Amino acid sequence: MLYAEVPTAMLTPSNLTKMEGENMELLCTTSGVPSPELFWDMIRVGNYELTSMVLLYCFHYLSLGNPKPTFKWSQNGKPVKEGEYIFTRIHDYAEREYHGCLQLDSPTHINNGRYKLEVANPYGTDEKEVDAHFMLMPSDAEMLFKHRLSPFLSYLGPSSVISNDDDSASPLHHVSNGSNTPSSSEMGPDAVIIGMTKIPVIENPQYFRIVQHIKRHNIVLKRELGEGAFGKVFLAECYNLSPDQEKILVAVKTLKEASENARKDFHREAELLTNLQHEHIVTFYGVCVESDPLIMVFEYMKHGDLNKFLRAHGPDAVLMAEGQTTRPVELTQSQMLHIAQQIASGMVYLASQHFVHRDLATRNCLVGENLLVKIGDFGMSRDVYSTDYYRVGGHTMLPIRWMPPESIMYRKFTTESDVWSLGVVLWEIFTYGKQPWYQLSNNEVIECITQGRVLQRPRTCPKEVYDLMLGCWQREPHMRLNIKEIHSLLLNLAKASPVYLDILG
Repeated sequence: MLYAEVPTAMLTPSNLTKMEGENMELLCTTSGVPSPELFWDMIRVGNYELTSMVLLYCFHYLSLGNPKPTFKWSQNGKPVKEGEYIFTRIHDYAEREYHGCLQLDSPTHINNGRYKLEVANPYGTDEKEVDAHFMLMPSDAEMLFKHRLSPFLSYLGPSSVISNDDDSASPLHHVSNGSNTPSSSEMGPDAVIIGMTKIPVIENPQYFRIVQHIKRHNIVLKRELGEGAFGKVFLAECYNLSPDQEKILVAVKTLKEASENARKDFHREAELLTNLQHEHIVTFYGVCVESDPLIMVFEYMKHGDLNKFLRAHGPDAVLMAEGQTTRPVELTQSQMLHIAQQIASGMVYLASQHFVHRDLATRNCLVGENLLVKIGDFGMSRDVYSTDYYRVGGHTMLPIRWMPPESIMYRKFTTESDVWSLGVVLWEIFTYGKQPWYQLSNNEVIECITQGRVLQRPRTCPKEVYDLMLGCWQREPHMRLNIKEIHSLLLNLAKASPVYLDILG
């Protein structure tokens, strides 16, 4: 005998705003057969408490049998694979009666369907079914694998960025009334330009500062730092760039291809980069276009990318170091907070300038003197950190481990999707540069994220910081923390924990 009714819950009021210090009252009404279990969870974020409801869905059953029957659940004709988020519980049994339930933790559209319980013992079998609908199914036409992603920065008009098939890796994107402006290289499938880039037409040239042009004889290449799809990056000395110094070290990015479209896109990228000026965004000095190869000149960050830096100053540093026998100085919690608040500061600036990054990760941040951290990307990360990307089609590389559900399922990119990525960056920092979901394949990661799973709290992470991560990983974009709130909270935590900068020696 089995009778079950899918539990429902109604929260009244559904939306409530209160001033700090005021009382609030929330009423939760539930229904279901048997009565569902209800849990309230208080999440503390900074000096505020956000109340959220966690409802465990249970298909309750009562089974009679002697000897004890076996229980088998199936969903849409397939056996239910039980694990951490879906499992059978026996609550009570006595005198041939077995009370239990199939419990689902935070189910999504993946769990929709018809569930059947089969009970059997040597003397017979019985079965009962129940329909369950937890969440709307995303439109198949909008799924990730039919499209391509454009990493790095996007410029927003009044609306968010929706990528289309032709913007396969544009680091800078301008949106007007929700539609993409045409690119000079969209018509050619082989127009992979800067950092696998296609740059859109900019309709308001008055917005930009004048790009500085640097004489080629003032640039002296010293050694190669890396190579990407666009070309090579070199360490160089640049003369007459700073009024205070005769020469300074710079990072020089060269353009491999010199077609007409490549040159146009090169200049457009330079115009946009010139406009980004902030203490936690890598400084763009200018271009050299006197002859091939075309060159972009950036400030040089001595300690390289943040992911490599974190691993070099973590508990596994000796395992990662080649030929090094002494254990490097390990990053402290206060230094991690110092790093995190600098990245958040840079993201606040990008949001204020209506830019969306779309590929925020520690591999795309750089470390300089005195633990100075800046957001920047020379386009090498997709080659050096290829395992961090999921290849779709021929050339498109998707950083799915840093992407929120709406970006994976609908390719929608906003400041709120950058907030999700920032939460993953915090997780990277407090794990000393581990890859998110490192124990899972790319397909498993996609399934986990779209089903509502989140990364677990790192061992060294304070509860306040993990609560902040959870605030970044709310499934609904409008429920995520504001980027300014994140920066303020990190800044307060960093101030409460003084930073000692002797780690760099």
